[in-house]
Amino acid sequence: VQLQASGGGLVQAGGSLRLSCAASGRIFGSYGMGWFRQAPGKEREFVAAIKSGTTYYADSVKGRFTISRDNAKNTVYLQMNSLKPEDTAVYYCAGGSIMGVTRVDTYVYWGQGTQVTVSS
Repeated sequence: VQLQASGGGLVQAGGSLRLSCAASGRIFGSYGMGWFRQAPGKEREFVAAIKSGTTYYADSVKGRFTISRDNAKNTVYLQMNSLKPEDTAVYYCAGGSIMGVTRVDTYVYWGQGTQVTVSS
């Protein structure tokens, strides 16, 4: 399975972006899919995840970001609204988590990352 993330870019604070993560193979709906991000000099951190219809969010993005999944298209989306400069990072999609979907080490597959830059 390969994951291809897209949709990043440069946006002003308060703006929106939608990230997409397309899987080349089938990842069953019962497995967790997630988004993580990594800013320069910082560790990769959890952003959002979805597993069996349940969604999970980091406190820092709750109410602003929405994760969704289209199993027929093998694609996961991250709708990001009310973006802030502190959201600037490389965003990675991940898949294949069985449990502990907020943890980096539970994911089997990783995409290449897409840069999100939010200007103030």
